[in-house]
Amino acid sequence: MPELSRESERGRALLPFGVAEVTGPSMVPTLRHGDQLLVHYGARLRVGDVLVLRHPFQQDLLVVKRVAERRDGGWWVLGDNAYAGGDSTDYGVVPDELVLGRVRFRYRPRPDGQRSPFALARWALSAARPVLGDRSASRRLRAR
Repeated sequence: MPELSRESERGRALLPFGVAEVTGPSMVPTLRHGDQLLVHYGARLRVGDVLVLRHPFQQDLLVVKRVAERRDGGWWVLGDNAYAGGDSTDYGVVPDELVLGRVRFRYRPRPDGQRSPFALARWALSAARPVLGDRSASRRLRAR
């Protein structure tokens, strides 16, 4: 579940992009706790896209989920981590007005204690990635 910074909430009327931070394991392996997200507010959604939305029962709580399908009344959303819960299987269809935006990019901060040149190079090659609507990579990782 991400937390939007106050700056992104204020700047939302001016810019179509904002920043969010992931907390929790519901989108592992695609997103991890601590990842920073670039959110495109008001973007068109397709099945497979990762989005930020307001929780249907706690609207001050923001969550990150993947669009599974379009249904009457809104979107059916699921987490990539089937064991974490907290998706449409718990709260049903999410209405359009609760969807804030589509996740376009993720940045993974450098973990504390990474000092070796090999660890820094590995982090640098994987720290910033676009978040694509195709789940095939996530399925492969989960199947191993």
